[in-house]
Amino acid sequence: MSYTVVEEPGSGTQHVWALPTDEQTLLSLVTDIFEKHWEHIWFGVIIQGAAWEVAAPNAPERISMYDGYVTVDFGRWHFHLCIGEHTASGPELGRIRRCARAEMYRSIRADGSPSSWGVRLFNGRDEQLMTVLLPNPFLTDRQQIQSPPDFERLAAWDELRATYLGLEPDPLDRSGKGFGHG
Repeated sequence: MSYTVVEEPGSGTQHVWALPTDEQTLLSLVTDIFEKHWEHIWFGVIIQGAAWEVAAPNAPERISMYDGYVTVDFGRWHFHLCIGEHTASGPELGRIRRCARAEMYRSIRADGSPSSWGVRLFNGRDEQLMTVLLPNPFLTDRQQIQSPPDFERLAAWDELRATYLGLEPDPLDRSGKGFGHG
């Protein structure tokens, strides 16, 4: 499976792999990310003008589905994502709210090497529902610069690529020189 090269205003070049958006695949993806990798990821909405980079306080106490929404419950707080058929608000709002595009991506520096890796979900209006920043070899779990890089931190990326894209680890992912963002 090949990627698409996307030039994101303010973010630079990204390699993007489309993911299926059926409820079962997205539920599996959310469950894998939050049950297996919760302590090493950051997540939220990243749009022009705002970046909510939230760290989970603990493993989810519960991940459940109701009326098309997955709920990831950490105990004291939780979030909902519409990933399936939502009927309570009618067909038009159900179409808008539901995840219509899902992707894995890596950000590419000017020298052609990757500097960050993640997963994004978008609704029926192509508005971002969530970005998950996967463990980065150039950053610690507290988002401090890590030197030297720890390429073992790409394990989540490699696992998700294998599971959802059928791809082996890519040597390009281990060619990076350091962290950078747009």
